[in-house]
Amino acid sequence: MPETRDIQIAAAPIRGRVRPPGSKSLTNRALVVGALARGDSILRGVLHSDDTRVMQDSLHRLGIATSSDGNDLQITGCGGRIPNETAELWLENSGTSIRFLTALCALGDGHYRLDGNARMRERPIVPLIDALRDCNVDAECELGTGCPPVIVHASGLPAGPIRVSGNLSSQYLSALLMAAPCSKGEITIQIEGPLVSRPYVDMTVAVMRAFGASVEEPETDRFCTIGAGYQGTDYTIEPDASAASYFMAVAAVTGGDVTVSGLSRDSLQGDLRFADVLEQMGCRVTWSLDSVRVEGAPLRGIEVDMNSISDTAQTLAAIAPFADGPTRIRNVEHMRHKETDRILALVTELQRLGLRVEEHDDGLTIHPGPMQPAVIETYDDHRMAMSFAVLGLRHPGVQIADPGCTSKTYPHFFDDLDRLCRGPA
Repeated sequence: MPETRDIQIAAAPIRGRVRPPGSKSLTNRALVVGALARGDSILRGVLHSDDTRVMQDSLHRLGIATSSDGNDLQITGCGGRIPNETAELWLENSGTSIRFLTALCALGDGHYRLDGNARMRERPIVPLIDALRDCNVDAECELGTGCPPVIVHASGLPAGPIRVSGNLSSQYLSALLMAAPCSKGEITIQIEGPLVSRPYVDMTVAVMRAFGASVEEPETDRFCTIGAGYQGTDYTIEPDASAASYFMAVAAVTGGDVTVSGLSRDSLQGDLRFADVLEQMGCRVTWSLDSVRVEGAPLRGIEVDMNSISDTAQTLAAIAPFADGPTRIRNVEHMRHKETDRILALVTELQRLGLRVEEHDDGLTIHPGPMQPAVIETYDDHRMAMSFAVLGLRHPGVQIADPGCTSKTYPHFFDDLDRLCRGPA
């Protein structure tokens, strides 16, 4: 892609239908669970992106075979025992991949090293390492920083209790949960402190159960599994709800009418609750068995706790400048540890557009007002690029720097956005 991409202002309200690609979160969870299962699995509707590519590459390095036929993927499970005794895994900046695979490697019998790019080496993983060490797994952060690279000297995951912190990311818990059914016996995992992004844990449990795992939550934030493993299955992956938020936002900022196909109220993905946020702002939302329709309307500023759907906070920040009053996004302090410090990045780029924005420890407040043209820096963060592209449909002169960063989770985002903006052929 070019170094910058000009966003053309929408000449009229945008109306149309779009289906995002498969969920990154579901794809990577299904890859891990399918890799650990007994027998073959077919994963249908998988996402092909940087994050899922590095996950598949790492599974191959661990000795687990996959083969792809379009959007379907076959994976031959290892029955809970990692085939290769040594592996060097490179995860770029895929947080789900490095966290999930760190716990998966604990099931092996050998030496494994997991690393990533410069930003990955700034992203904390020590809560997961501490949890593994708590159950006698020999794991460490190689540089002593609490961040990758990670070294795992594995001899299987022992049975027993595990304690893990959940205040920085729910992915630490999800990683342990997915590994637990392949342990040497019964495991109880207790969350210490608050748990962020709870819907992603519910997603993890649902995927585990789809592959036959026994996992229960006898009381809030305490999970129990037995070492009975997984069974290969035929599993269909939903379209990505986080990606869907950008197209819902298109309707909101242009006063349009956009239907996102393949998702419903019964989706496993918590980020669909972004539609409820748009309703609070004044949009009309209609659900069907296989789609959600958003109709734009005059927008009002809101105050909203986005802890459980923080991956859509940037989408809301791109809508907020067009509301009739300030919008306060709160309880998302953990966003500072994502692909970039997302709170600071949002504040910086909205101010670059000329807006008044207040930064808080746990979020930000955006005041609508006149804006100016700007080149939006994206910080190698796919969600910055996609969110501010939506803003540019309403405000002229927006350019997106490094648009290719969307390949992390949505390589064809700009193609789909252009197609939607053109309307029916």
